[in-house]
Amino acid sequence: MKLLLAGIVVILIVETNAQWYNFPGEAFNGARDMWRAYGDMRDANWKDSDKYFHARGNADAAQRGAGGRWAAEVISNGREWIQERTGHGAEDSAADQRANEHGRNGGDPNVYRPAGLPSRY
Repeated sequence: MKLLLAGIVVILIVETNAQWYNFPGEAFNGARDMWRAYGDMRDANWKDSDKYFHARGNADAAQRGAGGRWAAEVISNGREWIQERTGHGAEDSAADQRANEHGRNGGDPNVYRPAGLPSRY
């Protein structure tokens, strides 16, 4: 437990450079962005929209700063790790990760937007 806590502290210090005090808020808000994208995906229930919502959630979170980017990466990697372990296919997981990274790296999520998805998303 102490090692885990020390690791988290080191990550917080390294990832945030000199603005360590912003990191927790950015991470919290980034996690909220990810949760909002997930809720929108469930609400839309639109065929082939999964990659779009992955990219959008990661892009929104990463725009918050280092904390948001960290939260998006942890949440995305954790989700894909669970999916792979429960037998949901490595190919789909790899495609999801490409969409996640695209969004986190500042790419336009609309690249993955399916035709006909309502504009509110």
